[in-house]
Amino acid sequence: MPSPIPERRRRILVVDDNLEMARTIVDGLFDRGYDAVAVGSGQKALDHLNTEAFIDAMVTDLRMPGVDGLELLSASRRLDPDRPVIVMTAYSAVDTAVESIRQGAYHYLTKPFKQEELAIFLGRALEELRVRREASILKTALRTRFSISNLIGGSAAIRAVRERVKRLADAPAPAIITGETGTGKGLVARALHADSRRSEGPFVSVNCAALPESLLESELFGHVRGAFTGAVADRRGLFAEADGGSLFLDEIAEMTPGLQAKLLHVLESGAIRPVGGTKVRQVDVRIIAATHRDLAQAVRDQRFREDLLYRLDVVGIVIPPLRDRTEDIPELVEHFVAEVRAKYPQSPIRRFSAEAFSTLRRYRWPGNVRELAHAVEKIALLGQNVEVLAADLPDGIGRTQTAEPLEFNGDILPMRELERRYAVWAVGQTGGHRGKAAERLGVDPKTLRKWLGEPEPAGD
Repeated sequence: MPSPIPERRRRILVVDDNLEMARTIVDGLFDRGYDAVAVGSGQKALDHLNTEAFIDAMVTDLRMPGVDGLELLSASRRLDPDRPVIVMTAYSAVDTAVESIRQGAYHYLTKPFKQEELAIFLGRALEELRVRREASILKTALRTRFSISNLIGGSAAIRAVRERVKRLADAPAPAIITGETGTGKGLVARALHADSRRSEGPFVSVNCAALPESLLESELFGHVRGAFTGAVADRRGLFAEADGGSLFLDEIAEMTPGLQAKLLHVLESGAIRPVGGTKVRQVDVRIIAATHRDLAQAVRDQRFREDLLYRLDVVGIVIPPLRDRTEDIPELVEHFVAEVRAKYPQSPIRRFSAEAFSTLRRYRWPGNVRELAHAVEKIALLGQNVEVLAADLPDGIGRTQTAEPLEFNGDILPMRELERRYAVWAVGQTGGHRGKAAERLGVDPKTLRKWLGEPEPAGD
């Protein structure tokens, strides 16, 4: 087994017009694991800065003839703004040292100082630099991962979504994303943030349907100690956590009218007040909301505030269902196959047959892209062949629908019979999933059973 490549020793440039002093410092740094070089003038230090590819930090005297420490600091920051610079000065020049801090020096040391003191500050500076660079790399990777350019598909519908997100990413106004469950509203919300100037700030997400009103209010606005039973300490809310970034309110249509009013106030004033508190604070947060419901209908049904809808619907993005962009299925399947093979390397599947793709395109996909992803994962777990055939697809996807077709010719049907046929058709379109059928029809399961002509279950 080959030995690991040793980590490069950090290279430090030490500058002092007293060359012996600079060499003494270099010896001490070398003993502590650094690769250091001593120079006896500011001009020679400039030559090193301009010609060497790797100078991780600089330690320089302030008062030198010709090019002094402040000039070196300025040159170093121009060439590499992140490179730490530690300045050395006599006690009588502390004011100049303080000025160097204002101009970007990491720290200053008053002569004489101990080698260990320099090593401590140098180590801190280089460690902070490492952490900042790693954080920057991570943020760049996250922005790349969540950018709208990664939204899979070449259909006209998806191209339109990508173009709209690119145009609206930097808009300061709230955004609302609508689309059926499983279409990828969360991915688009992430892209709106990642492709915006707010990408350096936090992206905070909450599902409004997952929490009761009291908990959701505390989650959003925070609370003060003693505001309610169990509030044993002050807590920042998600609005405060998202300050400078974006707050994603998923399933906003499930928010109660009381919370809708408080959200409207935040949109109008930019101010929040914790539960039980008296002080308000300003926040700079872009609201991105999403729902699978028809908000205009919710307004008509008096379940959603009309004024809140007007404030949210400045920027609207509609995500098409998968059945309206079936030409994207091969590309989506290829992506999901790569994902599941990384997750389950023992799976033999590599590709789908033309017959399997044809079957996938005929299916209605009530669960949209999420359902397709789950189907590919199930196939990866259970599949035994390199190529997936139509017969290998999960039950229901390849099965012919048995619902009676809706036709409006012939005799006039009684409304009860029309309801029954439509309900049967709707259940068939959702793969036999009655809960989803009821949701898509906008009725409760009890009404759906009535339409189907089924008896009430015992205890209902």
